[in-house]
Amino acid sequence: MNEHLSLGSTGESLAADWLREKGYTLLARNFRWGKTEIDIVATRGEWLHIVEVKTRSSTAWGPPEQRVHSHKMRVLQRAAGALLHLSKRKWIQYDIIAITWKKGEAPLIELIEDVT
Repeated sequence: MNEHLSLGSTGESLAADWLREKGYTLLARNFRWGKTEIDIVATRGEWLHIVEVKTRSSTAWGPPEQRVHSHKMRVLQRAAGALLHLSKRKWIQYDIIAITWKKGEAPLIELIEDVT
């Protein structure tokens, strides 16, 4: 696996553990609906959380969350509609976990909530 993919996969695992520690219940990782992949599907209370994880080793090209474009959000919203129905939840929220993990340093994890 190349370094880029390995960093992304490791970041998703780190994000999943972090969410569990914060009281979220994980329903799925890398959930596929058609061609769309949702990194993490979780619940907390009555809310269904659709979480996009972005991990970067540098902020030279901007923070990780800047890589979540409006097109990606529209695609996630379509896929999440099916999940909302299946999960029987009333409320849905789109979140981003931005991880900056510079070599030799502890990862910086930031939750950006309610992104639309």
